[in-house]
Amino acid sequence: MKPVDKKRREFLKKAALTTAAAVGATAESGARERKEPKDSWYGMLYDSTRCVGCKTCMVACKEANGLPPELDPDGIHDAPVGLSAYTRTVIKLYKEGDKHAYFKAQCMHCVDPSCVSVCPVGAMKKDPETGVVYVDDSCLGCRYCQMACPFNIPKFEWDAAIPKRISKCDMCWFTNLKQGKQPACCEVCPNEAIIFGRRNELLEEAKRRIRENPGRYVPKVYGESEVGGTGVLHIAGVEFEKLGLPKLPMTAPPQVSEGVQHTVYKGFIAPVALFGTVLALNVRNRKKREKEGKDE
Repeated sequence: MKPVDKKRREFLKKAALTTAAAVGATAESGARERKEPKDSWYGMLYDSTRCVGCKTCMVACKEANGLPPELDPDGIHDAPVGLSAYTRTVIKLYKEGDKHAYFKAQCMHCVDPSCVSVCPVGAMKKDPETGVVYVDDSCLGCRYCQMACPFNIPKFEWDAAIPKRISKCDMCWFTNLKQGKQPACCEVCPNEAIIFGRRNELLEEAKRRIRENPGRYVPKVYGESEVGGTGVLHIAGVEFEKLGLPKLPMTAPPQVSEGVQHTVYKGFIAPVALFGTVLALNVRNRKKREKEGKDE
């Protein structure tokens, strides 16, 4: 190896270590605290073992929120196959052999929601008093929330003449809740498969059902801790992954993403260190070229 190449490698190594040290130096101060649910926050408890698949909740949701039907190929029945800009909750069937179970897909109203964290205009909000996650009229339709949501919930108005905004369950924030009522799906469920209340009380109810009915439920409350916890809790007699609920870490994504952003860019320490490294390389190379020119 030439002496010049060796010196260059040593310089780059030191420069890289300097930049890494600058990033590491702000790691502690840039760490983001875990958000904890408040006792006042609303929640829902969905018990898959009580659901009979009647889809009354789907009808009530559309009626309460003024959502149009999504017709089947014959143009007769409202038959959505999944969540969309016009369907905020949907009942799905899991079947394996003789065993079957239902699953209610909707926004999970995360304790520390990624959608709120990434929204560039603050259109996606989490009400500090109730914990409800909703979208207001300032939504630009950028779809960052779609990419950030670990449950793939927010949907865009793709087929609208002028697509503008995102749609998702907001617990009837602008309709039933404003009138002092429960979310529409909870009001009409004939078997109380989904109930509304304070999240902390629903969590205790879910644990009570599991404890008092051994063998009926998977011994876990989904949403208690996943991605920092969710406002919508699930209990079931079938593994949650089979029903469509993904296996997720206990840490809320914003804890990681915002921690990294705040660490790397806090005070522009890391970018300045990196810029300094590049600048030093350029100065060094320029001096080298000037010296070589004089030698010639």
